[in-house]
Amino acid sequence: MNVPDVSRIIDVMKAKSYKVFENSSGYDLNLVGIRSTDTRANTFNDWVTVFYRFDGTWIGFAFPATTDPGTYYRENPMNVRGTAIMKPGQYRGAYKVGRHRGYKALQQKGPVTVFRDMDLNETIDTTGTKEDTGLYAVNIHKANAYRPSVQVGKWSAGCQVVQDPDHFAFLLKLCGNGADRYGNSFTYTLLEEVDFL
Repeated sequence: MNVPDVSRIIDVMKAKSYKVFENSSGYDLNLVGIRSTDTRANTFNDWVTVFYRFDGTWIGFAFPATTDPGTYYRENPMNVRGTAIMKPGQYRGAYKVGRHRGYKALQQKGPVTVFRDMDLNETIDTTGTKEDTGLYAVNIHKANAYRPSVQVGKWSAGCQVVQDPDHFAFLLKLCGNGADRYGNSFTYTLLEEVDFL
């Protein structure tokens, strides 16, 4: 899946009546994940994007990522109700710069909705599954700390995970700038590839 440009992402968000942060003084961040229709396990085939407006111009970046769990946690859920798969939607103020397993990351601080996949196989199942809404440590973080990861593996049990640690460091720097100006609270929007067809 090729990443859509910022204007296309904004069009889709507005069509869904989602909030787009448009303050033109910079770092009023829009954090948007885009889930591929290809749901093969263990692949970084999704995107985590960030964009903001500065002096009337949109500035955006896109990072290869996964928005769904790796094979290990699809087959071995951490929760008895099933593996967490974030439901597409907009989660206002749900994240802050905080910690994930001891290192700086975007930590869930507000409720998100997840599907609970109980099939215990490598295929994602969101049709007819139960939904949960709450705080489940569904964070936004990096995979390997030293190099881009090849497979998702155990890096995600439902979190949104950026493949390259350098990309993630850059994302956190932008979030730090945003937190300094607007407070440590970020909205995350999860879209799907089908939204752009």
